[in-house]
Amino acid sequence: MLTTRYVTGSPNWFDLGTPDLDAAAAFYTGVFGWTFQQGGPEIGGYGTFQAAGRTIAGGMTVSAEQGDPGWNIYFQTPDVDATAKAVERDGGTVVVPPMDVMELGRSAYFRDPAGVGFATWQPKQMSGMQAANEIDTLAWVELSTPDVQAATGFYHAVFGWETSEVSFPGGTYTTVNPAAAGPDSMFGGIVPLDSDPLEARAGAYWMPYIEVADADAVATRAQELGGTVRMAPVDIDGVGRLAKLADPHGARIAIIKSAMPTA
Repeated sequence: MLTTRYVTGSPNWFDLGTPDLDAAAAFYTGVFGWTFQQGGPEIGGYGTFQAAGRTIAGGMTVSAEQGDPGWNIYFQTPDVDATAKAVERDGGTVVVPPMDVMELGRSAYFRDPAGVGFATWQPKQMSGMQAANEIDTLAWVELSTPDVQAATGFYHAVFGWETSEVSFPGGTYTTVNPAAAGPDSMFGGIVPLDSDPLEARAGAYWMPYIEVADADAVATRAQELGGTVRMAPVDIDGVGRLAKLADPHGARIAIIKSAMPTA
């Protein structure tokens, strides 16, 4: 389960890169009821989203030259510089080298061998998200990748992740958890890109899932506010009711009303 008791390799932050931060903030506050706090020039206008008064995500303006609109997942590390070396050693790419973010922490941005972007956060004054696995907060992350075995090998080498196979009608689902933490600490999954035509067309990606109280209502609000319902709400036995959305600029995000009680 994804929690705020962060350990090496667990998701501890996520943020949005978008060409129009004001418009994106209006969309997400309308869809999830978040509030948005704009950052000052000393941090390049980087802002934060809050749910029920707790900081749960970030947002920044990115140009077309800097990359496509999208959500970035950050994984905890005790040493960003060592993680950067491990990424390069195991076939990934360092896109933004390790850097200090004032006194808050130290971060870097990478691409895995399949070209999927991800980031790391080494906490100092800011540990990461103040809430997770609750309504309107991050509850799960999922990697769509062309080679599941290669991806699990890469992330195991970089973060020490362990994997488990969960059976479902028609196949298995690969889940991941931090090293030596056991399956009860699973926070995400890895799926073959070609198993989902929707994601195969869009490309390999780390997808954030937001826990919601009503997946149908949230999907409707997203569409009313200019977003796209990429996959209509559907029930997954033993998992919950989920849907896949895109904001007005095309950033992909998913929602889930979990079958199991949240924190």
